[in-house]
Amino acid sequence: MKINCIVVDDEPLARKGLAEYISEVEFLELKAVCENSIAANKVLNEQAIDLMFLDIQMPKMTGLDFLKSLHQKPLVILTTAYSEYALKGYELDVLDYLLKPISLERFLKAANKAKEFHALKQAKNTDAEKPANYFFVRCNNQYEKIMFDELLFAQAMENYVVLQTTSQKFISYITLKGVEEYLPAADFIKVHKSFIISIPKIDKITASEIIIGPHSIPISRNMKEEIMEKIVNNKLLKR
Repeated sequence: MKINCIVVDDEPLARKGLAEYISEVEFLELKAVCENSIAANKVLNEQAIDLMFLDIQMPKMTGLDFLKSLHQKPLVILTTAYSEYALKGYELDVLDYLLKPISLERFLKAANKAKEFHALKQAKNTDAEKPANYFFVRCNNQYEKIMFDELLFAQAMENYVVLQTTSQKFISYITLKGVEEYLPAADFIKVHKSFIISIPKIDKITASEIIIGPHSIPISRNMKEEIMEKIVNNKLLKR
């Protein structure tokens, strides 16, 4: 995956040198070259930028002040001729600090570091986006973990709900609607005012019931057509 980057520097030669280095690294893709913070801010607002090579000493607004102004910032590698700014830069969580003139060897080291951090960030975001495959319910003064792929059905019983899994039965003082909100709609369906079932766990369907193992669950007459459409859909083999 390419790392989208920009160069922000008021010196034309510095911008040209960094652009040439970036063009030689296969995993870097240069999206913009900016001569000041205002131009860079516009790019950051309009494009998805992963990495910014940022000069510190620039007119009107320094690179450090620009960093402080950003609510969401990409990975940042500072580029400057002044080593005394290094500490301030790291206080702002910059990834690396390149002293001018920048050698290709030092640039590659910083670029590889950016690649590692970007990969970690992408992995973290991917994990965060993965939907949970379980939920917890309170039973007998403790919290029980219910896995979606182990739940056969949920049954409303007055002011509590029975959760039947492949291995045991749990009783919790919750509502059936509350359970339904947690379950993935692709795998679970309400077949009766008192029952939500797991579609993959169905063994048989009769005229009035759904069979899951030893359990018989009634089908609501008012919902039967909709239920059959979702459960059977295009999975019915025909002559």
